[in-house]
Amino acid sequence: MFATLATATLCNVSSLAAWIFQEQPIGWDPISLWHQMNWAARIVVIILFIMSGWSIGVMIDRWMAFNAARKQSRAFAPAVAGALRDGKIDEAIKVAERNKKSHLAKVVTAGLMEFKAHQDSPGEIPGETIEASKRALERTEAIVHAELKRGLGGLATIGSTAPFVGLFGTVMGILHAFQGISEQKATGLAAVAGGIAEALVTTAIGLFVAIPAVMMFNYLTGRVEAFDVEMDNSSSELVDYFLKRRGMRRS
Repeated sequence: MFATLATATLCNVSSLAAWIFQEQPIGWDPISLWHQMNWAARIVVIILFIMSGWSIGVMIDRWMAFNAARKQSRAFAPAVAGALRDGKIDEAIKVAERNKKSHLAKVVTAGLMEFKAHQDSPGEIPGETIEASKRALERTEAIVHAELKRGLGGLATIGSTAPFVGLFGTVMGILHAFQGISEQKATGLAAVAGGIAEALVTTAIGLFVAIPAVMMFNYLTGRVEAFDVEMDNSSSELVDYFLKRRGMRRS
């Protein structure tokens, strides 16, 4: 009796081991996983890599643009302040034109050029000159703001949609796993491992693409907001300077 029970147990263990390790082992390196994927999962992976490349390009472009704007603005601000303090508007415009990557220089240049155009006209500076300069500053601020935000909308779209693209790959992987069960007439791990693997891989890639995109979008958006504050402050200070110049000319 015990011999019969031991034989049955051994047969069951052997059957379980064969169920777990049946057929060929699944490769887990990227090339093997790629070959095990069906066409739908491969398309999902290609789309995710394109989205990743696009987001990395936007990150690098905005990082370089923002650093250049910050660096030139730090050199521009004291130089233009000294020129305006001495009443040298032409010199201030030249300083601004030498720092074309600076967000502050772009705004200040527009205001100074508008002010100078009216200042060169004969007679006193009318009140409309200040309003025209303010409108020029506001227009330039809007343009510079749009330039600073270039690409961030796409980065936000990638951050919000990449997980769902990966989820689509997950669904296709699960369907592939059920297809393997149906074709092989078996329920072992080898029958479903390929589909489960591609489902998990596409999910992981989707998260890998989305998480950096969301983090960098929030970081870059914060820097754009800081630049907006700096441009607003510079515009206000420049309008105050125009008002003082107007009072000096009247006196």
